[in-house]
Amino acid sequence: MTNSNQTTARKPGVPAEQKPVPLALTARISTLASNQSTILIGVMVLLVVVFSVLEPKFFSALTASNILTDWGSVVLIAVGQTFVVISGGIDLSVGAVIGLSGVVSAWTMANVLKVDQTVSGADASGPLLIGTLVSVGVGLLVGLTNAFLINKLRIVPFIATLSTMGAALGLSVIISSGQPIGSANNFDLIAAMDPKVNPLSWALIVVIVGVTIAGLFLHKARFGLYTYAIGSNTFAARGAGINVERHLTLVYALSGALAGLAGMYVYLRLGAGSPSSGTGRELDAIAAVVIGGASLMGGIGRIWGTVLGALILFTVQSGLIMVGVAPDWKKVVVAILIAAAVAAQTLQSKNGRK
Repeated sequence: MTNSNQTTARKPGVPAEQKPVPLALTARISTLASNQSTILIGVMVLLVVVFSVLEPKFFSALTASNILTDWGSVVLIAVGQTFVVISGGIDLSVGAVIGLSGVVSAWTMANVLKVDQTVSGADASGPLLIGTLVSVGVGLLVGLTNAFLINKLRIVPFIATLSTMGAALGLSVIISSGQPIGSANNFDLIAAMDPKVNPLSWALIVVIVGVTIAGLFLHKARFGLYTYAIGSNTFAARGAGINVERHLTLVYALSGALAGLAGMYVYLRLGAGSPSSGTGRELDAIAAVVIGGASLMGGIGRIWGTVLGALILFTVQSGLIMVGVAPDWKKVVVAILIAAAVAAQTLQSKNGRK
């Protein structure tokens, strides 16, 4: 009779029984692989590798600086758009606000502050601060107008912001007579865009700090909780005691203010305020938000996803140009990325319901 404590001999050539992978570890790996941020980082790394192979000059500090500089203005309006989209709305006016705020700010510095070529260095800090406040104020005013149209006149966000987009474009052309206002030679503002901590400039560092604060505000503060609640179910949010109209006013005001700040950023980038400086940027912002995983139906989205979405967008655009693709294909690429991101969300949601 065989002893029960005796180990059964294993036949030669038969492998030992493999231990199953712990369920907790499997769950962690599955969660990590399906995490939106992980996927976006993987896509970003893949893009850098592909473009670096196709064009070795792509992998350089200069290219990184150019991508981040272009990314700075769009990520500002994309962050504002994230709040709006999560709340269940859309803001089509942000691109036009970039142009209008830049023009009004440039006009103010040129005609009210009487800034001329002799102003530079430390003397430029005053006009820069005033110009930034004016630019943000213009964006804030447009955002409040959007909120009024949506909350008081009950116009759907798409039509309301489309109307203010047209008005902002028209006003910027009227104020500037269709011509850029100001010049990089007026004073030393353009130095704010020079890389100080390569590849970052002071203006870009301010943008990164602002985006980080906005992310904490959305994900850690009550304001963000209310935003998600309204986007998920407006009626339930009202039933929970949330003042929906007041909160949406703050959301659209924030989007407008960030678009105004982006207008000043673009002014520093170009050295002048131009009515066309923000044309098409609203499409870039929506693309960044959607690529980042936000749902256009509301209630879903993250700031960090938007940040990565905008970075992917400009990496693709810059990479295509460097490998010889005509810049005119930019809008086509943006449209394809939006369609692909929405399609991926639809498939994911269908699979989740099975």
